[in-house]
Amino acid sequence: MSSTPLPSTTIDRGDGALALLTVLGALPSTVADALAAGPALAAVVPLPASGRTAERFEALATLGAHDLEVARTIEPHLDAVAILAEAGLPPRAGAYGVFAAEGPGSRLELRDGRLTGEKPWCSLADRLDRALVSAWQGDARVLVDVDLRQSGVEVVQGAWHARGLVGIPSGPVRFDDAVAEPVGEPGWYLHRSGFAWGGIGVAACWHGGAVAVARRLLGATGDAPLRLAHLGAVDEALTASRLALADAARRIDAGDASVEPGTLALRTRGIVARAVDEALARVARALGPAPLALEAEHARRVADLHLYVRQHHAERDQASLGAAVAELAAAGGSAW
Repeated sequence: MSSTPLPSTTIDRGDGALALLTVLGALPSTVADALAAGPALAAVVPLPASGRTAERFEALATLGAHDLEVARTIEPHLDAVAILAEAGLPPRAGAYGVFAAEGPGSRLELRDGRLTGEKPWCSLADRLDRALVSAWQGDARVLVDVDLRQSGVEVVQGAWHARGLVGIPSGPVRFDDAVAEPVGEPGWYLHRSGFAWGGIGVAACWHGGAVAVARRLLGATGDAPLRLAHLGAVDEALTASRLALADAARRIDAGDASVEPGTLALRTRGIVARAVDEALARVARALGPAPLALEAEHARRVADLHLYVRQHHAERDQASLGAAVAELAAAGGSAW
C-alpha cells in the first residue's frame, strides 16, 4: 500500500480530510501506524453533533478510500472517544476498540465491577490497549471501559479465517473476573442518540471504500460504451450515498426531531450499503477478472469492502426501517 494520501472523499465540502493530513502529514499505511495515529486524530476530528459532523464523516470516508484496514482500526477509536464524551468522561491513554456485538452461545456478564464470560467479534483485541465493552448486568445491557492488558483478558487465537480485512482479526475474547469501569447507566449505551450516529460513521467508511474501488473503473473506461454505462451507474449510486451521508450530518447537527436517530441510521446505512453493492458489482462486470486476479491492491480493496459492508444486516435492517416508517404513518406522520 502506498503512503501517499489519496484525494479526499467529499461528503459535504467539509475539511475533515484536511484535518487528517494536517495532523499526520500522510495517512497511515499499516494497522500498527493506524493504532498509533488514532489518539492524535481523535483530538482533531469533530465529534458528532458538534456542528461539524460532515467533516467527521468526510474524514472517515477518506480513511476508507485510502485503506479499509486503516479505517477499520481508527473508526472504533474515534467512536469510543465520542461515546466517552457523551458520557462526560475522558478517554484513557492508548488505542481503544468498541466490542458491543452479541452472538449465539456467548454471554458476557458484569458482577460487582468484574467481567466474566466470552465476547464475540472483538477486532484487534490482542493489539489494543483498552475497549468499551457491552455486557449483561441481570436483564440490562451495560457498557464498561476495560484495560485489555490485564491478566483476566484472554484473546482466543485462530478464529479469524476471513479473506478480507485479513489484518483485522475479530475473534472472541474470554474475560475471567476482569476489572471493568462503568460508562453511563444500565441501558444508556444502546438508547443514546450517539449509538445511531456511530453507525452512520461506519457507513462513511464503507462509502470511502466504494469510492476507491470506483476510481479503478474511472481510470479504465476509455470510450468503451459498456464501461461508460457502468461508470454512469456507479456515479449515480455513489452520489446517492454521498447525499445521504451529507443529509444525515445536517440533521444530526441541527438536532432534527422529525426523524428518530435510529431510523436515520437505518435509512442512511441502507442507502450506503446498496451503493457499495452496486459499485462492487458494476466495477467487477466492467473490468472482468484481470484486476481481481492480477492487481493485489484492487483485489484486497474488493475483499475488504465485501466483508466490511456486511456489518449492514441487509433485509433485517430493511424490515426494521419499514417498521419505523409504518409506525410513523400510524401516528399520523409521514417519512416522505
